[in-house]
Amino acid sequence: MVADLDAAIAHINTYSSGHTESIVSENYSAAMRFLREVDSASVMINASTRFADGFEYGLGAEIGISTDKIHARGPVGLEGLTSQKWIVFGDGQTRR
Repeated sequence: MVADLDAAIAHINTYSSGHTESIVSENYSAAMRFLREVDSASVMINASTRFADGFEYGLGAEIGISTDKIHARGPVGLEGLTSQKWIVFGDGQTRR
């Protein structure tokens, strides 16, 4: 447990794998701050982290995952230097 949003964001950015994080909140400002400041590949608001899946994001079958921001080796074009942050808005949905 942490004391507040500042401590939660600091804890996540220090100890998280950088894969997926979620906040459950009715406070829009807090949720938007969480979304902006959490450094993970997927950040969700009021939705299950089980939605963090290549198929769910419309990418087809998931072949692998990477939490690195720059993961390519060898000659790299612009696309290889681009990182993405997935944002999911929910209203309490779960995945079955």
